[in-house]
Amino acid sequence: MGDPKAFLTIGRKEAGYRPVQQRKYDFAEVELTFNDEDCHLQASRCMDCGVPFCHWNCPLGNRQPEWQDAVYKGNWREAYRILQETDDFPEFTGRVCPALCEKGCVLALSANAAVTIRNNEAAIIEKAFSEGYVTACPPRTRTGKRVAVIGSGPAGLACANQLNRKGHTVDVFEKDERIGGLLRLGIPDFKLNKGVIDRRLKLLEQEGISFVCNTPVGDDKKALSDMLGKYDAVCVAIGSGQPRDLQVEGRDLKGVYFALELLKQQNRLVAGDSVEPEQLISAKGKRVLVIGGGDTGSDCVGTSIRQGATSVLQIEIMPKPPVDKNPETPWPNYPRILKTSTSHQEGCERRWSLDTVRFIGKNGVLKQVEVAPVTWQTGEDGRMVPRRAAQTELLDVDLVFLAMGFVHPVYEGLVENLGVELDARHNVRVDADNRTSVPKVFAAGDASYGAGLVVRAIASGRKAAAAIDDYLSNLEK
Repeated sequence: MGDPKAFLTIGRKEAGYRPVQQRKYDFAEVELTFNDEDCHLQASRCMDCGVPFCHWNCPLGNRQPEWQDAVYKGNWREAYRILQETDDFPEFTGRVCPALCEKGCVLALSANAAVTIRNNEAAIIEKAFSEGYVTACPPRTRTGKRVAVIGSGPAGLACANQLNRKGHTVDVFEKDERIGGLLRLGIPDFKLNKGVIDRRLKLLEQEGISFVCNTPVGDDKKALSDMLGKYDAVCVAIGSGQPRDLQVEGRDLKGVYFALELLKQQNRLVAGDSVEPEQLISAKGKRVLVIGGGDTGSDCVGTSIRQGATSVLQIEIMPKPPVDKNPETPWPNYPRILKTSTSHQEGCERRWSLDTVRFIGKNGVLKQVEVAPVTWQTGEDGRMVPRRAAQTELLDVDLVFLAMGFVHPVYEGLVENLGVELDARHNVRVDADNRTSVPKVFAAGDASYGAGLVVRAIASGRKAAAAIDDYLSNLEK
């Protein structure tokens, strides 16, 4: 710890965001990056706690106090070295992670002003790229073992990266036209510029990883069987792609879409792809309703605003969370409190404790949504149960985006034809070593535990890679 009193004299300062009136008209990244001086000052606030709960809260086990100290001392190369030892892709987590580490910071407890860990993380990796610290480091020798990673999201990329570093030959297969999974197609460009992904992919290719796009592995049983025979191990990292649906009257009306239908199409448009006019989903001049209060819903809000929606309303069936502190999630746990995203700040009305009764249309086109207030009560089994009020309300809307989360991996194709066992939540069942019920097949990321955070997916990919490496090593004995 370079300055033991800095946390007393220097306040928390975030990197900040582009002005609302500027950013809501384009898809450029909203969040700014620290300059060297601000990063130096904010790093000095770290108290190097005897028990670093920031480290404890991080799924990757990032050693935040160590690289904060290196930044304070101006040793950016050392800060990058420490950071990349535990995090394969700091440029992703530094942008889209909800900063579990900061919620465990002692300063978050004592002064409600945690160290700006995530902003500093982003600053370190951007400094590393600009100064040339980040270079391709292909393995010196190859083991002769071949691994197929199916899915190129954060879990798949992390698994491939770690296995390649061990000297195994890795092929990554992606069903879509570009590598990145939901990093590429699910997260809007205003949160994660896709050039950031391309920059990393170029390095991974230089290090020897092969990427194969437009390949929905598993649709053909024979081809899948041939793959299992061709590779020494396979890792399933296809994510949790089955969206939660809303089976109410009028669900099939034109104007009701899953969130990812909007987000994927918009990401492709920003990338320069064309869309047939009859397939275009546009909020321009329309009243938009987003059902679901999580990050995906927030992304739909920001996208709709940028497309030119006349109004955006986001509703959530759960009650409004506490604004600041929640006694049900005490420090150092991640707090369940009200989150206001940059998209919400751009112009969005939010309402809570509302249930969707039905969609109402005319000539097959959505015109209104009927909603009803709900109260939450404790059921006989101890679980909270919603009670819908008799009185309902009609909302005039033109577009609805269902952003209610994801329930499990898509079964059709790979999961079904592999014949892997599923767990009680209908995810791919894995043991402590990420092994599935099928020999030499492993699973990582959301496919194995349900929809989660990018940082957790990277950690799962690293864990699966370690287990696969151990498995391959034992094959030689």
